[in-house]
Amino acid sequence: MRDRPHDDAMADLYRDDPKLAAQMLSDLLEEGDQAELLVALRQMTKSFGGIPKVAEQAELNPTQLYRTLSPAGNPTVSSLSSVLKAMGLRLAVEPIAGQGR
Repeated sequence: MRDRPHDDAMADLYRDDPKLAAQMLSDLLEEGDQAELLVALRQMTKSFGGIPKVAEQAELNPTQLYRTLSPAGNPTVSSLSSVLKAMGLRLAVEPIAGQGR
């Protein structure tokens, strides 16, 4: 058996199990770890044909998307929403359990 890079293995998992991809992103958003969120998004773009294809579907510039998803990236809500939509996902807001008004 031949070894594969971790990112490629994760991309295959996300492609094969979209619910896993959605749950992973939800967990990362809940934890607030932007660096890990960007890693997961980069891995997921591989599942959807790579940065150029996702950028096209999201109507974003590929170069800008590379920068946005880089370790130093800081995606805007609109670009994050566009990328997620291209992947068949969306942002959602939920109340925090146990948090009252």
